[in-house]
Amino acid sequence: MTTSTARRTSTRRSSDLSRHSAEVFAEAEDHPVTVTRRDGDPLVLMSQREADNRARLLEFAAQLIGVVVDDDGPLAGRMARAFPWMFALSPDDRETCAQDLINAARASFSTDQPHLIVAELTSWRETSTAIAAGLGGAEVDWLDESDDTAVERP
Repeated sequence: MTTSTARRTSTRRSSDLSRHSAEVFAEAEDHPVTVTRRDGDPLVLMSQREADNRARLLEFAAQLIGVVVDDDGPLAGRMARAFPWMFALSPDDRETCAQDLINAARASFSTDQPHLIVAELTSWRETSTAIAAGLGGAEVDWLDESDDTAVERP
């Protein structure tokens, strides 16, 4: 079994898959496993979550390339055209969101860790959705800890 320095992967023989399938499957839930075969190219076994994250990373990369080649206006505006949910954010938050997404994308691409951009993208999109739904705009009335007023239980 070998381990890659850039991203944790394992290499197993196809005979390991047939003899120790539970062990190989458990390994594949944690990280991709390359299965070598005598009669063909190696195959990669990974979780659906891992495959989905990689697909999302490629999708985001395609959108990001579109933003980069579009030189019409500042980054936040170009990003908002590619990701319309950003229009629910304030102009300052759009700037922050755009930079956070770029930074997470760079980290994901350079470390082969798709979950970094997926988490950042999901976080900002959910924040935008909450703002669009009117959440977060109400003034919060915090209870004073020194107040001895008992609150009746429902």
